[in-house]
Amino acid sequence: MNPVISSWKYPALIAHRGAGKHAPENTLAAMREGAKCGYTMFEYDVKLSKDGVAILLHDDTLDRTSTGTGLAGEHTLAELMELDFGSWHSPAFIAEPILTLNGVARFTISNNIHSNIEIKPTTGREAETGAHIARLAAKLWQEATLPPLLSSFSTIALKAARLAAPEMPRAWLIDNELPTDWLTVAADLNCSSINLNNKYASADTVRAITAEGYAVCVWTANEPDRIRELLQWGCHSVITDAIHAVPPDFAQ
Repeated sequence: MNPVISSWKYPALIAHRGAGKHAPENTLAAMREGAKCGYTMFEYDVKLSKDGVAILLHDDTLDRTSTGTGLAGEHTLAELMELDFGSWHSPAFIAEPILTLNGVARFTISNNIHSNIEIKPTTGREAETGAHIARLAAKLWQEATLPPLLSSFSTIALKAARLAAPEMPRAWLIDNELPTDWLTVAADLNCSSINLNNKYASADTVRAITAEGYAVCVWTANEPDRIRELLQWGCHSVITDAIHAVPPDFAQ
């Protein structure tokens, strides 16, 4: 068996942004909810603040998931700490603070939870973000039983991550159908996994990827029947929002 696939030790089910849609995404509250549901791996998004701190946030801007506005990358951590990242979701999470990569590392490692860190650079900071997050993740998880999987849509960020911390496993996120040059790109990035959009994942695509020795992770599937189908096709992991409806031992 190909060494990449045979060494794939990540769980079959991964909680999206910590708790799917059941808590404010990418916050410690979300991580706690995901852990409460028994999930042992979380996917979450990381970018850099103005002063170079690795923070958890999906969007370039603050508007959707906080009381702030504008580009997150134009605010220091101290400024971001003044904002509320929970009230947009529901009153139960009012005053939820922003979470840093240091903070989520402490929580997940202490609770034996694995991580898929999506490198989500602010536009124009791809290489800087990829390199910084890779180096920091390698340091924070150096004593962990399993290193975090670093994923990104940005090949620039993944190349920078490879140069900065080549020992860290990487996954290339693909938004649409599998491009014709995917093998060349994956080899250049030295990826462990190809992470497919659920909308475009098919049995033929999964088999084509695994036949070349790459693991396959699919995002974001929420219907139990669809998750079962993906795993039967040979997907190694599936990212889901449905952490209440789909138990973490569903794949067993």
